[in-house]
Amino acid sequence: MALYADVIVDISHDKLDRTFSYRIPKELEATVRVGIQVYIPFGGGNRLIKGYVVDIHPEATFDESRMKEIDSVVDENLAIEGRMISLASFLRTNYGGTMNQALRTVIPVKKSVGSREYRTVKVLATKDELTDLLQEAIQKKHVAKERLLTALLEDEEMEYSLLTTKLNISAQTIKAMEKAGVIAIHTEKKYRNPIQISDRTELRNSLNPTQKYIVDAVRKDYDQGIFKTYLIKGITGSGKTEVYLSIIEGVVASGRQVIMLIPEISLTYQTVMRFYRRFGDRVSIMHSRLSAGERFDQYERAKNGEIDIMIGPRSALFTPFAKLGLVVIDEEHEGAYKSESIPKYHAVGVARELARINGASVILGSATPSIDTYYRALRGEYQLFTMNERATGQDLPTVYIENMKDELRAGNRSIISRHLHDLMVDRLEKKEQIMLFINRRGYAGICSCRACGKVLKCPHCDISLSYHKAKYAGGRDFLSCHYCGYTQDVVKTCPDCGSKYIGMMAGGTQKVQEQLEQEFPGARVLRMDMDTTSGKDGHEKILAAFAGQEADILLGTQMIVKGHDFPGVTLMGILAADISLHASDYRAAERTFELLTQAAGRAGRGKTPGEVVIQAYDTENYALVDAAKQDYEHFYNQEIAYRDMMDYPPVVHLLMVKFSGKNEDAVAKASASITVENPGGRVIGPSKASLYKSEDLYHMVIFYKNASYEALTDLKSKVEAEVSQNDRFRYVSVQFDFDPLYT
Repeated sequence: MALYADVIVDISHDKLDRTFSYRIPKELEATVRVGIQVYIPFGGGNRLIKGYVVDIHPEATFDESRMKEIDSVVDENLAIEGRMISLASFLRTNYGGTMNQALRTVIPVKKSVGSREYRTVKVLATKDELTDLLQEAIQKKHVAKERLLTALLEDEEMEYSLLTTKLNISAQTIKAMEKAGVIAIHTEKKYRNPIQISDRTELRNSLNPTQKYIVDAVRKDYDQGIFKTYLIKGITGSGKTEVYLSIIEGVVASGRQVIMLIPEISLTYQTVMRFYRRFGDRVSIMHSRLSAGERFDQYERAKNGEIDIMIGPRSALFTPFAKLGLVVIDEEHEGAYKSESIPKYHAVGVARELARINGASVILGSATPSIDTYYRALRGEYQLFTMNERATGQDLPTVYIENMKDELRAGNRSIISRHLHDLMVDRLEKKEQIMLFINRRGYAGICSCRACGKVLKCPHCDISLSYHKAKYAGGRDFLSCHYCGYTQDVVKTCPDCGSKYIGMMAGGTQKVQEQLEQEFPGARVLRMDMDTTSGKDGHEKILAAFAGQEADILLGTQMIVKGHDFPGVTLMGILAADISLHASDYRAAERTFELLTQAAGRAGRGKTPGEVVIQAYDTENYALVDAAKQDYEHFYNQEIAYRDMMDYPPVVHLLMVKFSGKNEDAVAKASASITVENPGGRVIGPSKASLYKSEDLYHMVIFYKNASYEALTDLKSKVEAEVSQNDRFRYVSVQFDFDPLYT
C-alpha cells in the first residue's frame, strides 16, 4: 500500500496553511517520517527544493496520476525546524486539534518582524582626497554632498542614522559615495533586549548537604548520558532555585542550552534577576507582554546560539534551541501549564517529549506537586528528591485557622478577623511587612437581591456579572462578564421583584484595599491584581516597590503567593481561603491545598519567624487542615483515595469531548450521534457542560474514562473520523481535552 506525505516548503508562521502532497517512494518509506527534511521536485521545471514532512497518510488527497514523488531525504538527523514539526505531530496525536493548529503552536513567531540594524559610515579615502572632493562639490553646488564631506572630514566614522536625520542627507547620496569607494557602510544587527537590569552583583549561596546531594546525582546522570525526569519536592524556602541554578550551570558548561519554565509572568522579575546575575546576557526571557520585535529577536538569538537559557511561561517551551540539554519546570503543579486553546497540551508532557527528541533531562519542582506528578513519582516514572528543611534553617511559619462564622457571631462584620487585625497592628508598629491574599478580582463579587435571591447574569453566558468601580474620575460604576466582556450599568432595583435590596457581596481586592486604608490609615498599601498589572512592566514595578520596602502591605490575587521571596514579610493573611473548595471540579481540594500552602510559605523567609492567618468558613476540611500543618503526604493520601474511588486522574485517565455551536438543538443532536465505544472504560454523557452557554454558543460534553492514555488517543481518532463523515457537524465544532484541569 502506497504512502503519501504532506510537505511544507516555507515554515514562516503565515505560510503554514500551504502544504503540498507527494508520493513516498517504496525505498524511502522506512526513512521518511514527520519532521524530516526532504528534496522535492517543485513547480513546472521540477527544480529540487527542500521541504519538511508534516504529515503521512495512506490515502492520496488528490489525483494520484498528477502527484510527484519525493526525490530524497536531506539528512536523517532532524534540524531545529524538523524537531519542532515532530513536536507538533506529538501535540496533534496526544492532545487533539489539526496539524495546522499544532504547527501554529510550536512555530513561535506569529508575524514577521525585521531585526534592528545598527549602521556606521567609515571613511576609506585620505583627507587630501576628501578635501578635493569637497571643493568639487562646492563648485558644482552639490549641497548635500558638501554637508556629508564636511562631516566626514571632522569625524572618520559616523552613525548612518545621524547623517540621514540630523544632517538630512539622502540614502542615495550616501550610496553614491560608497559606490565611488570614498566610504564603506558597516551593518551590525542590534537585538532588542527585554532585560533591563543594571545590578550584576551575584549572591551565590553555598549548597547545604541536601542541595548538594541532588545536584551531584543529577549531574552524574547527565555526564553519563542518562536523561531522566526528576521531581524535586521541596517545602517553600528550601532552596529549590539554588539547586536549579547549580544544575543549569553544569549543563551550560557542557555546551548545551536550557529552558526554564515559570508559571506566571509575575514570577519573571525575581527569577530573571537571579539568573542574569549568575549567567549574564546569555539569559533571555519570553512572555506574552514582550513586543513583537522583542519576541522576534529572542527567538533569533536562541536559534543562532547567542543565548544559553530561556526563561518564560508555557510558550517558552518552543524556543528553537539547537542543543537543548535541560528543561526545568518550576511550580509544576500550576494550572497555567495547561493550555486552554487547541491543542490543549500540558507543558510537562510536551517537555518530556521535547527532551526525548533532543536527548535532554527534565526537572519538575514544587512544594506541593500535583497529585498526577507525585503519583507518577511514587510509581517510579520520575526520580524523586525531597527537601524538608528551609535553606536558611528557619522554621516554617506558625499557622492559625480563623472561623469567620464565629467572627460574625461576635459582631465583627469586617473582612479582617480580630486576630489578623491585631497581628497587622503589631507588624506595622514593628515596621515589618504584610501580605494579604484574596482569591477574587474586581470591586465585589456577585450582585444579588436579598429579597428574592435573583443573581444578575450575563445575557450571553451562564455566569454572574461582577461589580467594578469606575475606571476614571466622573465615570460610572459597572457590571462586567469575565468570560465575554459584556458590560452594563449597575441596577438600583431588582429586575424580578422590584426590591431595592439588591447589592454586591463585598470581597474584591479593590474593596479590601479601601477597608485597609480606613482601618490602617498610616499604612502604605500596594494592590496587585489583573487591573493594576495590565501595563507591560506592571508586575515588575509593584514587586520591585514592595521588595524595596516602599510599602507595608501587599494585597493581591493568586499572583502574589507564587514563588516570591520577600525576607521582610513576617505575616500572611489569607482571606476567603475556602472559596475555591466550592468549585464544581474534582481538583477543587487539590487547588485549595496548593494555594494555601504556597501562600503560607511567603511568610518568615528572612531572619524573623513568620505567622499565617487562614480565614475560612469550612474550617474542618482536610485541604485547609493539612495546608495549615504543611502536611503534603497526609493530604495526598486522602486525595488519592478519593480519586481511586471515583475513577479520576491520575488513577484513571479522562478525555473530555466538547461540542459547541450557536444552535442549541443542533449541538444536542450532534453530540448524541457519536457512537464510539470505550472498551475497558466508561462513557459519561452527552450532557450539558458546566458552562452551558458562553458568548452565544451552547456546549455539550462526553467524558471517556480509561486506565490507558493510549486507548483514549485512539478513541479520539475514531471520534474525529466519525465527525468528518457526519453532516450533523457542519455547524458544530469539536474539541478534545485530555485529563482536563476544569470539567
